[in-house]
Amino acid sequence: MANAAAAAMSMSMSMSMSSLLVLLFLAGGVVSALGLGINYGQVANNLPHPQSVVPLVKSIGATRVKLYDADPAVLKAFSNTGVEFIVGIGNECLSKMCDPNQALSWVKSNVLCYLPSTKITTIAVGNEVLTYNDTTLSSNLLPAMQNIQTALISLNLHNQVSVTTAHNFGILQLSYPPSAGTFRRELTQTLSCILDFHSKFGSPFLINAYPYFAYKTNNNISNKQLLDFALFQGDGIVDPQSGLHYDGMFHAQIDAAYTAIGKLGYKNVCLQVSETGWPSKGDADEPGASPEYARKYNANVLKLISQKKGTPMRPNLDLNVYIFALFNENQKPGPTSERNFGLFKPDGSPVYDLGFKVTGGLGSSSSTNNTSGSNGGGAITMPPAVGSSDGYLSINDAVRLPSQRAVSFLWLMVWVILAFHFAVAYN
Repeated sequence: MANAAAAAMSMSMSMSMSSLLVLLFLAGGVVSALGLGINYGQVANNLPHPQSVVPLVKSIGATRVKLYDADPAVLKAFSNTGVEFIVGIGNECLSKMCDPNQALSWVKSNVLCYLPSTKITTIAVGNEVLTYNDTTLSSNLLPAMQNIQTALISLNLHNQVSVTTAHNFGILQLSYPPSAGTFRRELTQTLSCILDFHSKFGSPFLINAYPYFAYKTNNNISNKQLLDFALFQGDGIVDPQSGLHYDGMFHAQIDAAYTAIGKLGYKNVCLQVSETGWPSKGDADEPGASPEYARKYNANVLKLISQKKGTPMRPNLDLNVYIFALFNENQKPGPTSERNFGLFKPDGSPVYDLGFKVTGGLGSSSSTNNTSGSNGGGAITMPPAVGSSDGYLSINDAVRLPSQRAVSFLWLMVWVILAFHFAVAYN
């Protein structure tokens, strides 16, 4: 009996100390950083100097940034920050990249010269090329990718920098149910060659996934079920073929792309979401473009990222997601929504409340893009890391970032366990 009591006491102490270690970890950091990716578009004439953007990016816990070019000012500003970069080659440059010498020169001037201080990990050759319906542009895509890859190999950079291209979700012919995902027939041969490239070099397949556009093109503002599915509300759907349950359209779109990739025989190729987001403002014929819906969608995507889980079809694979976008861009063409996907206004203030506390706006540094720079120079308050929560956010909820009360509660529990531990030890 004495041995049993001692064993029970030892087990109790062990359990309490294990709980203590868990709570100490939670109280100290709550959870690890999101690993959030953010698109840093610059189609605007009022954006702050990149040096002022560095603390803003850090304030939202972003560790990865995607550019649509290789802006020297941005790459220099983020030197020695540890932030990983995707740099882009514009569609207008693809014909030049079909020349191996031009491709080598580009890599030397836009990648090699910034390494290793700026952590460039990926080169995106073109953007949504295959849905431009431009046969010349499409035919130049893979040769340009191959020449950039050859340039990286010749410079011994191929083990640290990968080559890819970002695709519009419109490359899919079928996307519902997810298990029926299929690429457009006329693009199958080209995509098969691109997937073969990814498989050979271990580079990711990038897809731009926007549930907002699926809802918008439905042209039925009263379709609440579709809106709920796009915003992670309601009961979700069950794929009738696979039996898998989907809480939101975002995961369904990703798995549709995975299915299409698998049908071409490339299940080993990893997929990353190079763009996703929701506009905070739109024209009269753009249903759903509002701050409330934008807040809810992006908050729930952040929750998915923080959980470090995959999709129903690929549950063990972490999602690599890039939110679109960091700023509203006032010179983007098209409907009003195109200029209102940003999390932040040019002065650094949030477009809507995502739980990131930003005070004082950005510094007054100017750049060639900045024609109406803000004054001040106040600091951006770093938010705590995002914790997981049960369920998704409703329209009226803010992002459930850990509050000071939650952290205080964790410390209270630490002291309770300590008291219990010492009481057992000395009785």
